[in-house]
Amino acid sequence: MTEALPLVLASASPARLSTLRGAGVEPEVVVSGVDEDAALAQARLRYGDLTPAEVALTLARVKCEAVVAGEEPDALVLGCDSVLELDGEVHGKPGDAAVATERWRRMRGRSGTLHTGHWIVDNREDGTGGTLGATASTVVHFADLSDAEIDDYVATGEPLQVAGAFTVDSLGGAYVSAIEGDYHAVVGVSLPLLRELLLEVGVTWHELRG
Repeated sequence: MTEALPLVLASASPARLSTLRGAGVEPEVVVSGVDEDAALAQARLRYGDLTPAEVALTLARVKCEAVVAGEEPDALVLGCDSVLELDGEVHGKPGDAAVATERWRRMRGRSGTLHTGHWIVDNREDGTGGTLGATASTVVHFADLSDAEIDDYVATGEPLQVAGAFTVDSLGGAYVSAIEGDYHAVVGVSLPLLRELLLEVGVTWHELRG
């Protein structure tokens, strides 16, 4: 076997790391520390209003580019970010129990769209220098939870720190009745989309596995 090409994941998400590892890829994790609100405010000043999909892609890009600028890794760098679109509004991580509870009372028995932005920079010394991205959007159908179920789920703490206040691969899995699209994109990184982006910079998927 040849040595795997180096990949840096510009994300603190354990679900993204687990997804990549499950696919045979072992990235180095470097957290960007980007101020998301400031980054979005700057993007809106420059480009105007952003769609929910553009919000996800913008955050993925700034996180990726921050790691490239700060660490200057001799590697492929992947940034990702996810947001939930519900009633045309963008929802990220709730941050506290009251917000998570209110969010779930709006979501239950309904559907939303989970947008996951992906941004790649080929920062290898002998690479292409390419930089590009795309967003994977997946419709998520939520179960009609009772108030007691919502309270119990929020009390676990899980919904507070994940985009949209839910997971599909962990404690929240029982509360997602169906998805339309790529399961892995809901978890946090779309493997098929990532493969396509890598091909654009001349890298085949199996080269990440070595």
